[in-house]
Amino acid sequence: FFGAMDGASKFVRGDAIAGIVITLINIIAGFVIGMIQMDMTAGEAMRKFTILTVGDGLVSQLPALLISTAAGMVVTRQSSSMNLGQALTMQLFRNGKAVYLASGALIVFGLIPGLPTVPFVLLGVVFGFAGWFLGGKVTKVDEADALSDALEEAAGEEPESDELSVQDLYVMDDLELELGYGLLPLVDEKRGGDLLQRVGKIRKQIGSELGISIKPMRVRDNLQLDSNTYIVKLKGVEIDRAELQPDMLLAMSTTASEETFGGVKTVEPAFKLPALWIQKNRKTSAEMEGFTVVEPSAVMATHMSEIIRAYADELLSRQDVKDMCEQVREFAPSLIEDLIPDKVPVNTLHNVLRQLVHERVPIKDITTILETIANHAAPGVGIDYLCEKTREALRRTISSLYVEPDGYIHVISLHPATEQFIAQVVEDSDRAGAVVLSPAFAQQFLEKLESALQTAYRKGTPPVLLVPTQVRAFVKRLIEPTFNALAVVGYTEITEKAKIRSAGTVAVQGVKHEQEATV
Repeated sequence: FFGAMDGASKFVRGDAIAGIVITLINIIAGFVIGMIQMDMTAGEAMRKFTILTVGDGLVSQLPALLISTAAGMVVTRQSSSMNLGQALTMQLFRNGKAVYLASGALIVFGLIPGLPTVPFVLLGVVFGFAGWFLGGKVTKVDEADALSDALEEAAGEEPESDELSVQDLYVMDDLELELGYGLLPLVDEKRGGDLLQRVGKIRKQIGSELGISIKPMRVRDNLQLDSNTYIVKLKGVEIDRAELQPDMLLAMSTTASEETFGGVKTVEPAFKLPALWIQKNRKTSAEMEGFTVVEPSAVMATHMSEIIRAYADELLSRQDVKDMCEQVREFAPSLIEDLIPDKVPVNTLHNVLRQLVHERVPIKDITTILETIANHAAPGVGIDYLCEKTREALRRTISSLYVEPDGYIHVISLHPATEQFIAQVVEDSDRAGAVVLSPAFAQQFLEKLESALQTAYRKGTPPVLLVPTQVRAFVKRLIEPTFNALAVVGYTEITEKAKIRSAGTVAVQGVKHEQEATV
C-alpha cells in the first residue's frame, strides 16, 4: 500500500508538469484561434482564452492535488498509538499560527473582486475560532506530554512497552512524588523550575547527615489529581498530600498579624503551621511585617525533607546494610569477618540500624556501632538491648544533636516519684510479658508533658525529654504516637561535658494511687 501511494505521488508530479505544458499550449493556441478564426483583437483574444485556460487548468489539477496530499500524509505518517484521523487533527491544530494563517488567507480571498465574499469570510471566521479553541487545547496536552517526557527522562525511565516485566510487577520505588498539572512548571527547567535540583540536594544532604544511602525519588505527573495538588508515596502507598499555589508565595509568622495582613489562609505542609498565600508583589511588605516568605518549590522541598527524615528507617533496606558491610570490609576486614554473619546476623544489624535511624541518630560511625554490637551480642540478647548499648556508645554524637546555639541542652525531666513509678512499671511489664501501665496514668502523663513542652516552646527553646536509661525505650514508645518528633534521651547518652539546662519537669499526681490501681 505504501509503495502504491509512493508511485501515485510520483505520477502526480509528472501529471503536474504535463498540466503546465498543456496550459501553455492552450494559451498560445487560443490566442491564434481567437485572432484568425474569430476575428478578435490581440488583447481581447489573450484575455478571454487566458481566463478559460487557467480555469480549465485549475479544475484538472484538483484530483492531482487531492492525490498528492493524501499520498504525502500517508507516506510520511509516523507510527504512533493514534489513528490517522487523530494524528491529522493533532498535526493540523498543534500550532495555532498555521490555523490563524489559513483563516487570514480565506478572509483575503473574500475581499478579492470576483470571488464570493460571504462564504470565504465565514470560513475564515470558522477557522479562526477553531484555531483558538482546538489549538489551545492541543497545546496544553502537548505541553503536558513534553513535561511528562522530561520527568521520565529525569527519572531514567525507559519507554513504555506492552508487556510488564518482573521489575514492573515486584520492584517499587521507595519514594514517589506525583504532581498535578498546575505544578508541572515547578520541575520544568525551561520555565525556571528548580524542584528536581532542590529534592536531589536534600536527598544527598539527609543521606550524608544520617549516614545512609537514599535512592533517587521518582517524580511524575498525575492528571487525575487536582491541578495544584501533589502526593507523596512510600513504596506505592500514599503517605501525605498537600496543595500549592505555584503563582503565589507562602508567608508564615508566629505573630497574630496574619489575621489583618490578608491573603489566602492555608496550612504549611511540612510542620502543619498556619500560613498565608500572598501575591508575589507583596513579598517586601510581608517581610516588613515579620513574615517568613518562601517560594512554592521551597515549600514542597521542605515537606519532602521532613518526610524523608520521618521514614528514613523504612528507606534503609537489608541490601543497603550488606553494601555498607562490604564498604567497611575494605578498611576494617577483621571486624566484618569476626562479626558478620557468624556472631551477628545481617537482619539483627539491620534492625538495630533501623531503630537508630528511626530516632534520627546518625549511623555514620559504623565502626563504633559494629564494635559495640560485637561486644554485647549474645544468645538471647534482644534488639532493644543492643540498640540502647549502641546509643550509649554514640553519646557524643547524640549530645551534639541537641546542643542549642547558647551551648546548652534544654531538657524536660521527670519527677523522681514519676521516674520510680515508670521504672517499676517497666520491671513489672518485663516480668509479666505485657504492658501493665494504666490508661489513666498514661493520659495524665501525656497531658503534663504537653504542658511542659508548650512552656518550653514559648521560651524559644525546643527541648528533649531526659529520662533514666533503663526506661528510655519504654517512654519513647509511650509518647511516640502523640509526640513523634520529640527526642527521648537517657542519662548515660549525655556526655559528662554537656551543659544541661532544665526546661520543665513532668510530675504526675497520685502516682502511688495509680500504682495500687495497676497492681
